[in-house]
Amino acid sequence: MKQIRERAQRELDRIQEVWTRFKNLKVQDLEGDENLYREMRDRFGMYFKGAMGAAAIQARLRTFDLQSEFDKLNDLSQTGKGQKKTRAIKRLKVVNSFLNTSNAPESMVLDCVPVIPPDLRPMVQLDGGRFATSDLNDLYRRVINRNNRLKRLVDLGAPEIIVNNEKRMLQEAVDALFDNGRRGRPVTGPGNRPLKSLSDMLKGKQGRFRQNLLGKRVDYSGRSVIVVGPQLKLHQCGLPKQMALELFKPFVMKRLVDLNHAQNIKSAKRMVERSRAVVWDVLEEVIAEHPVLLNRAPTLHRLGIQAFEPQLIEGKAIQIHPLVCTAFNADFDGDQMAVHVPLSAEAQAEARILMLSSNNILSPASGRPLTAPTQDMVLGLYYLTSLRENELGEGRIFSSISEALMAHDQNSVSLQAKVKIRIAENGVIATRETTLGRALFNEVLPEGFPYVDYDVTKKLLGLIVDNLAEGYPKVVVANVLDGLKELGFHWATRAGATIGIEDFVTPSRKLEILESYETRADKVQSQYEKGLITDDERRQELIEIWTQATNEVAKEMEENFPRTNPVWMMVYSGARGNMMQIRQIAGMRGLVANPKGEIIPRPIKSNFREGLSVLEYFISTHGARKGLADTALRTADSGYLTRRLCDVAQDVIIREEDCGTERGLMAAIATKSSTGALTRDEHVETSIYGRTLAEDISVAGKVLVAAGTDLGDRIIDVLVAAGVAEVKVRSVLTCDSKVGQCGKCYGRSMATGKIVDVGEAVGIIAAQSIGEPGTQLTMRTFHTGGAMLSGETQITHGLPRIVELFEARTPKGVAPIAETAGVVSFLEDAKGKKIIVTPDDGSEAVAYPITRRQKLKVEDGQRVTVGEVMVVGAIDPKQVLRILGPRQTQIHLVNEIQEVYRSQGVNIHDKHIEIIVRQMLKRITVLEPGDADMLPGELVDRLRFEAENRKAVAAGGKAASGRPELMGITKASLATESWLSAASFQETTRVLTDAALSEKSDPLLGLKENVIIGKLIPAGTGLARYRNVRVEPTEEAKAAVYAAYDEYDFTPFEQSGSGEAIRLDEFESDARGK
Repeated sequence: MKQIRERAQRELDRIQEVWTRFKNLKVQDLEGDENLYREMRDRFGMYFKGAMGAAAIQARLRTFDLQSEFDKLNDLSQTGKGQKKTRAIKRLKVVNSFLNTSNAPESMVLDCVPVIPPDLRPMVQLDGGRFATSDLNDLYRRVINRNNRLKRLVDLGAPEIIVNNEKRMLQEAVDALFDNGRRGRPVTGPGNRPLKSLSDMLKGKQGRFRQNLLGKRVDYSGRSVIVVGPQLKLHQCGLPKQMALELFKPFVMKRLVDLNHAQNIKSAKRMVERSRAVVWDVLEEVIAEHPVLLNRAPTLHRLGIQAFEPQLIEGKAIQIHPLVCTAFNADFDGDQMAVHVPLSAEAQAEARILMLSSNNILSPASGRPLTAPTQDMVLGLYYLTSLRENELGEGRIFSSISEALMAHDQNSVSLQAKVKIRIAENGVIATRETTLGRALFNEVLPEGFPYVDYDVTKKLLGLIVDNLAEGYPKVVVANVLDGLKELGFHWATRAGATIGIEDFVTPSRKLEILESYETRADKVQSQYEKGLITDDERRQELIEIWTQATNEVAKEMEENFPRTNPVWMMVYSGARGNMMQIRQIAGMRGLVANPKGEIIPRPIKSNFREGLSVLEYFISTHGARKGLADTALRTADSGYLTRRLCDVAQDVIIREEDCGTERGLMAAIATKSSTGALTRDEHVETSIYGRTLAEDISVAGKVLVAAGTDLGDRIIDVLVAAGVAEVKVRSVLTCDSKVGQCGKCYGRSMATGKIVDVGEAVGIIAAQSIGEPGTQLTMRTFHTGGAMLSGETQITHGLPRIVELFEARTPKGVAPIAETAGVVSFLEDAKGKKIIVTPDDGSEAVAYPITRRQKLKVEDGQRVTVGEVMVVGAIDPKQVLRILGPRQTQIHLVNEIQEVYRSQGVNIHDKHIEIIVRQMLKRITVLEPGDADMLPGELVDRLRFEAENRKAVAAGGKAASGRPELMGITKASLATESWLSAASFQETTRVLTDAALSEKSDPLLGLKENVIIGKLIPAGTGLARYRNVRVEPTEEAKAAVYAAYDEYDFTPFEQSGSGEAIRLDEFESDARGK
């Protein structure tokens, strides 16, 4: 009885449960319990409709009221708070896409699966009769099999459970086809490897976008090891004969047929393959004046690909000019380079005019020469120009340089002796006291260049090349550079400046110095043992003591070197090495760090020449390994940074000459020295040089320099001499161009030294200029032991700091900045320390919590201004934007980024960083849409925001309000208007889905989009304005040409020869013989 009663009770409870569920049923409810749903349907099926799987969702979407949902979400997005609001804004975007496009929500459920063409999912027969097939075929097969099985089961009227299970399996098969592994476990093929779905075909480095659309493999290319070719001119490279023949094969074959050496192309091909003698002559003729491109991977900036005129050489290695190694970052320890042949006439013209190495002397990052003599050449030129006292032949007088050279050949006068020589300067012959070496050096320099009468080091050579580039045509500069190269190599050989171990002189006072410091160290140690100082203080003091000791030994060693010592000459001239390296060989190694990056407080007292003890050797291995590990990590990180920078700035192209803006930035041009005299500001090179003046500069009522002038070195010197301390310059940050940039706001193109041309892809140049030195930046810093560790957390430096700034992340140990002007006070309680700022206007005080360890920059009772930093540490750029506004944020970011590069001695012009920073602040978050066609919370481009507002106001509506948004470079690249560019960058599937949903069209304004669809890029000659240029002569030009004809004295026709026809090939061979 009891059991029956319990069973009945259970049934009653179940019925009650089913009734409660039915009573609370709402449209769109999901029911997870299948049995409950069945019972509910059996009892109350006539009152509701329900179904399972995609069919149910499709039916619901058909009846979905988009407009009412839009209104509901719109209200929620304006009145809601927190999570609710964010979710409403997200959904609002989707609903809005459906409302504004022809997409219907029900079409989001597929009725049929599109099948891609068989060529894209090939099947290959392997030897042995088996087949290899594309993964997509397997995935399609699963869909087809399950679909057919489901059809059969439905026709047979199988039980519902079986049909539902089959439906579930079909859904899984379709999911796997579109994006395998997105839902549940990925479908695996043989060997437990996940199959590649449609999404996998598109995304990632091996996907369709990055592998096939953005970069392709090319014909007419070859690669080989490089060796140095010191005999080459700056615009030449040596190409191995075999390689040239293969690269220019079609040209050679055509020429052989033209010259009647071969009857048809087939026999010409046979001649080339058998390397007949005549083929080499024809090859010489074909490659003359035909430039080739040389490229060394990794191509970090545009100078990684340059054009050269090939010279045929024996052997199998490519020869390159020694001066272009810096640009390619090449050395001859087995590096390889690739050669490409430009085929069309346009390509050849571009290679010759834009890419020829003699046209690329300046660095696009800083505008300073990259093609300056290095290493051996510097040593040779230093040896040549140095002056020594009491040398052979001092005080002699020569009538000319050749006479002095003759005396030198007879060993009666030294190169470095002080002599008097008669030298022609600017057409005037005068006797000059100099050395023979300096006279020879000045012979290479062009007419009118100031006489160089000092020891030439690498730095001074750079300045000389700089002045040449600023004041002479490219041809002259290239010739002078070649002359300097010849001189440098010649005299470096004659100097015999080789080094032996005896040249590394250890200072005799080394032991004495170390002993005095040893007693100081012992004293600190005993203080610690007595408990007078803490362990941290002990470490700190020991480190200071031993750093001083190392420096003193190094100083003693430096003074010990005679000036004729080859090691000293190499370091002093800047040819190779620095004093720190010499110190480790001849002085002492000094302090090293342990694997944690802390400095070990016991120094290595030996140097490499004396040899290290076992313990010393062991502790110095950490640093060496860390160096290698860091370099490997750094290369990858730096490459990824460059890629993100290129993506964010790729559509910044110079679109017009002048946007006509009145705005600009104030920049310091000179600073007052301690004596009160004005000297050039130390950052002029990277801030003002190469920009355009924004307003006239008047001194004593007279315009000294007019607005719109390009600020070169000479004009800057004029301004400093006139006592001007700061100037207003045009800047990328204040440019008013609708699309891209204007030439005046950008200023001078750093690579050419002239105002930038319309069509220059300045965004890419900026990205390369910032990314290329990335590999030189340090990864992590060495802590200097004790005190630093106990102080605030280590501030990030080097590459991680650059990434942090460009990604607009909040830095670790962030320092608060004052939101209002007011007076500072402090509050300490159990929770921690706070800085309280009481505003001057009497509003509520603001509290800033800080950790106890943070060092303060303000005192109790001190007045602070808006935006002042109150503790030592990095500032959050988002706070700067909120408190000080966009312009200050831009300037802050530029300065912080420059700070990192300057600390590593890297010169990059501000304008490159400004371009990227401008891209980061291009968007606005809509707060109130008003009557403009935008959604609340939407991120829109500033230009679109302004355009929509103008439209709304013109129609008598209310304008939208928004706040500027600081986006990191990754986020900014994904938020670009162009979906093709965003999809090829990251998150391919998401970008494509969103673009399809809102029926986006791509305006093809950037470079990547055009490369993907195979159009010319809208930069350089690819710009529309250069594509259809028609040249029509003016009447004067025509008249001048016709008038010029009369001057020619034509031989009357009958006197011009025998009249007998000459066979063309005879004539050609005749002409070649001459």
